[in-house]
Amino acid sequence: QLQASGGGLVQTGGSLRLSCAVSGSIFRFNVMGWYRQAPGKQRELVAAITRGGSTNYADSVKGRFTISRDTAKGTVYLQMSSLKPEDTAVYYCHAQRDYSYDFWGQGTLVTVSS
Repeated sequence: QLQASGGGLVQTGGSLRLSCAVSGSIFRFNVMGWYRQAPGKQRELVAAITRGGSTNYADSVKGRFTISRDTAKGTVYLQMSSLKPEDTAVYYCHAQRDYSYDFWGQGTLVTVSS
C-alpha cells in the first residue's frame, strides 16, 4: 500500500526529498511517517505527521528535515536538507491505521558522503 521513492547518494550538506505514495486516501491512517535504519542500528523514527496535521521529529533531524503531505496526491514527503553522513540509512515509509495496524513501504537507501 505504501510506495517509497527518492533515495540516493548525496554529498554532505546536500538535500533529498523522499516520497511515500499510498493507494487510497491518506486519511485512512491516524499517522504516517518515516523511519530509518542504519547498519547495525535499530530502526528509529525520523518524522511523523498525524491525520490532523501535527508533526514531530527526532531531535537529530529537527531544523533540517520537514515532513509534509499532499492529500490530493495521497503522498507524504520528507524533505531532507543539510544532510550529514550520520543520516545515511535505509528510510522506510510507515503508516498506522486504527492506532493498531502498521504498514511499511519498501526501504529506500539514502547515502550521504563526507
